This record gives sequence, C-alpha cells and structure tokens, in this order.
Amino acid sequence: MKKYGCIGKKLTHSFSKEIHARLADYAYDLIELSEEEVPPFLERKDFQAINVTIPYKQTVIPYLDSVSDIARRIGAVNTVVNRDGTLCGYNTDYYGMMALIRHAGLCLTDKKVLVLGTGGTSRTARVVAHDMGASEILTVSRSKTDKTKENISYEEAVTLHADAQIIINTTPVGMYPDCDAKPIDISAFDHLEGVIDAVYNPLSTNLVLDARERGIRSEGGLYMLVMQAVVAVEKFLDTEIDRDMADRTFAEILAAKENIVLTGMPGSGKSTVGKRIYMDGYEFIDTDAEVEKACGCTIKELIAAKGEEFFRNLEAEVIRDVSSRSGRIISTGGGAVLRAENVRALKRNGKLFFLDAKLSRLRATSDRPLSDTEDKLVKLYHERLGIYKATADVTVPDLGEADAEAEYILAKRMESIL
Repeated sequence: MKKYGCIGKKLTHSFSKEIHARLADYAYDLIELSEEEVPPFLERKDFQAINVTIPYKQTVIPYLDSVSDIARRIGAVNTVVNRDGTLCGYNTDYYGMMALIRHAGLCLTDKKVLVLGTGGTSRTARVVAHDMGASEILTVSRSKTDKTKENISYEEAVTLHADAQIIINTTPVGMYPDCDAKPIDISAFDHLEGVIDAVYNPLSTNLVLDARERGIRSEGGLYMLVMQAVVAVEKFLDTEIDRDMADRTFAEILAAKENIVLTGMPGSGKSTVGKRIYMDGYEFIDTDAEVEKACGCTIKELIAAKGEEFFRNLEAEVIRDVSSRSGRIISTGGGAVLRAENVRALKRNGKLFFLDAKLSRLRATSDRPLSDTEDKLVKLYHERLGIYKATADVTVPDLGEADAEAEYILAKRMESIL
C-alpha cells in the first residue's frame, strides 16, 4: 500500500518528494499514472493521502465523496485524504498562491490583475486575486473563444489593458526545458507593480527576470510549491505546522536548488574558490573545462583555429546547458558575462558572485590568449570591471585566501535566502 504520494502524468522533475521529506516523517511516492489508470487507482482507495498534479486536478473530482468549499470554487483538487474509505478533496494551491503573493510583498487590493492561462492554476489565481481584493481580474488566453468572451487575447492584454498592475503567469511557458520562452512581453505595462510566476523550474523564469531588471517586485513559484505542501501535510496528518518551520523548509529547498555562480577576471581564482565551497550534493562545473571537452582542444587552440566569436558561441551553448539544472557550483570563463544571454541563463537558477580580485593579484599567462601579456590583462581588467559589478548579485572582496572567499560566499548566500 502506497500510503502517501503524488499522482500525475509526468513527475520526473517534481520537487514534492524532497519537500515532504523535510516536513513530515513518512514515505512519499511519486506515482505516474496514465488517464486510464486514474479511475481504478482512486476506486481502490489504496492510499492514506495523495497530492494530485497536472493534468488530473479535475479528473479526480467525480471519484471524491466530499470537496472543500475552496476546491469547489476553483473547480480543481490537488489534495485527497482517505478518511476510513471516505475520499475528501482539497485545494492547497489556493493557500500556496496566496502565500507566494504575500511573500513577494504584493498587495492586490483594488488592483487590476492579468492572469495568464486558463488551466487549474489559473482558476486558483483568479479566486485568490478575488479574495485578496483585486478590483478587476482578466484571464489572458491564446485560444480566446468568441462564444463566451470570458477571456482576452494576449494582443488585447497589451493594447487594451496596459494599465494592469499585477501579472500572474499560470501557463507552463518558460518552464524547463524550454527556459528561453516567456508568455508575454511586460515592456508595454507602464503601471506594473508585481509579477508572479507559478513556474518553479527554473527558479527564476525570463518573465521574473524581466520584471526584476525593471525594478518590479517578482517571484517564481517555489514558495507557492512549498507552502501548498505545508497545508497538504496539515491535511494529511490532521496537524498544524509552525510557520517558522514552513519558512525554514523553503529556505532549505532553495539552498539545495540555487546554483552558486562565480564570475571574474581570468586568474581571479574562480575554480579554486569554487572547489572550496562545500555543499552537500552539489556538483562543481568549470565552463572553460566544459568548452574544451566539447571542442576536443584547449581554448587557446580553439581561438587560434576558429576565432573568438566561434569560442563565444560555443561558450554560450555550454552555459545554457550547465545552468539549466540546479544544485551546481559553476565557475565561468572570464568573458562569460559579456553576453547578456549568458547572464540571463546563469541567473535563472543561480546567484552570481563576482570575485573582485585586485589587479596586482592577477597574472598574464600564455594559456589565456586574451590576457597573455600584462598590457592585455590591464586593458581587459578596466574594460570588464564595470560589467562584472553590474551583473553580479554579490561582489566578493579580495580576501587573499580561497577558503576565506568561499566562506564569505556561503554566508552571503544564506543571508539572501533567509
């Protein structure tokens, strides 16, 4: 008997198992089911409690004996508790979405809200926005129907509702592995105060990063995922979880997922410092080494044979690949941050730490063709220093020792998470 778990069609990238492991002491299984397998699974009632994810949040409803008021209003169930053979359905996404909006520091009272998408999470967002006092809630759909006229198109959102103050994305656009995509261009929304994205993988979608670059409050869906799980566990075990414990769980999950990205001049010690950062389960990756692995030669030989532009294009491919997954310490090449696409890719799942090594500490070496003489090195340093600082989330001062700089990075990282 599988007592606790989550059912869905594809659960390969689910974080639910590790979240529940931090919140409660029970085995929690990820159970992938086809559409045909869902009815008999529910009819057997061979579970104590389960979460339900895409695409079965509505499928399960006819098999339940009772549905909570909130779940009924939303029209979707993501938590089912088996009470002595009676299946009771709830929607804990509601509490997760509300907690996420508050965590992002947003107030929806008397605000105009655009909800992108029409699925189960969209219905959750609309009910939450209503309950948080939004004055107008518009659903944006790519498949607007003339029959109901309930939804607006993306074109109408931009041309007729550019005064929207809050955007909530409930579509999968921008989700791994299609991380380069985004559901809407926010540049037209001059009154925008906040952006919420239910997508949690990557940690920060392009939509969220666009908002941050404009100084707009924004947040991805990881906090929602954790907080809905907190309420689900409370339903599972008929208990109450302390809010401090809930926030600690979020911090632990974020700490286990967020990449540590090291940037800086050639010879600033990125690889050395990276290898001194001890994080359980984390993998160290040097993007220069990955480039050399991909081309089968040294970077110096690659640039000599095919030019710097070819090298930069290959470097961008490598960065896009290594930064798409979480739980990594990534040492980047000296010129990685020169391309905005690289910075964007690295920030989707990571925080950028610039090693601000003093110029006097740097050395020209023959294996670095762009800084193989002192004159080239000095010129490069002054050209790039401003870019390093502008793209970094944290500037790491020159502390003289790799261990000290590694400790500084870990401390600053936990400060930002907590």
